[in-house]
Amino acid sequence: MRFDQTILQVIPRLDSGGAERSTLEIAAAIVQAGGVALVASSGGRLETDIQKAGGEIVKMPVHSKNPAVVWSNADRLAKLIRNRGVNLIHARSRAPAWSALMAARRTGAPFVTTFHGAHKAVGPIKRWYNSSLVRSDCVIANSHYTAGQVAEVYKVPPARMRVIPRGVDLDLFDPARVAPSRVEELVESWGAPVENVGLKVLLPGRLTSWKGHEVAIDAAATLKTKAGSGKEAGLTLVFCGGAQDNSDYEKVLRAKIDERGVREMVHMVGDCADMPAAYCWSDIVISPSIRPEAFGRVAVEAGAMGKPVVAAAHGGALETVVDQESGFLVKPGDAGALAAAIERLAAMPAEERAIIGENGRARASSLYSASAMCEATLRVYKDLLSVRG
Repeated sequence: MRFDQTILQVIPRLDSGGAERSTLEIAAAIVQAGGVALVASSGGRLETDIQKAGGEIVKMPVHSKNPAVVWSNADRLAKLIRNRGVNLIHARSRAPAWSALMAARRTGAPFVTTFHGAHKAVGPIKRWYNSSLVRSDCVIANSHYTAGQVAEVYKVPPARMRVIPRGVDLDLFDPARVAPSRVEELVESWGAPVENVGLKVLLPGRLTSWKGHEVAIDAAATLKTKAGSGKEAGLTLVFCGGAQDNSDYEKVLRAKIDERGVREMVHMVGDCADMPAAYCWSDIVISPSIRPEAFGRVAVEAGAMGKPVVAAAHGGALETVVDQESGFLVKPGDAGALAAAIERLAAMPAEERAIIGENGRARASSLYSASAMCEATLRVYKDLLSVRG
């Protein structure tokens, strides 16, 4: 698809996360299609990747929720739209969406928003704050679960909403492209005793209470107890993700690991610069979130890497994981159910686990490729610009 337009994406920061990765992938797709990709952000780890893809970073404090800064950002964005001939603006978070909305109204630029999460609307003030994401010409939801939540709360008409699932780069997340040396280097950088210690279990995700780390610790303790009674349940569990200014919760997790007596089983290794290698290291991947994931990219990335997934049965996981086929779905917050699913996978011959992983790879390839996500998003841009004439 040729697309010789100038698109401005607005996102608070460019660190880890599905919204940030989508920003990078869309920027690359715009450039590859012949357009100009601008990204307004306060910056972060993905800046260099966006620049390598041909995009341009425009630094501004769009991460701020301060009303005065939000207002000033609207002026900055409007000036940028006029100076650079921006054809369309796409906001990916609530605070910058307010600035983008004002800038779009001042300049007449078409305005797109994406719900990367089904934000809670507790009380009228919160609901109003969240509503910046539904005041656009087109609202993109990253799953049918998210779309349902948005439609229910904000009564967005179907004609103004599109469901575009989060995409995975199938070239990046391809087990055939990960050399054993990459896995060895990654494991060495972790500095934890994770080699050849029973079943290797990976929980990717930043250290935050709703990602289910505490449930996973309880599950590990349950399996340790069973192993002590004569049943084989040895495993190594790695939490792959940083605290991101949430050091208090990291301390809570470390205390819980000690309290449950699983220090030799559970390891926190911080942020990971090579997630494909991390998935390759693992035998299985878990995503035991206690709150519904809007999409749940971990399950799709793991599937793309040919790894069985155990996920909490709510939110986007109900779309991305087929129970008993590409993984297992368990009751949210139920450490016993999580332990049982891990134990079941541990008892399987490696060949059977490989079949489950192959099913996940096939599903990711057919439904959740980054190229399909990019093509669908550019189509939204093109349709809006066509309507605007």
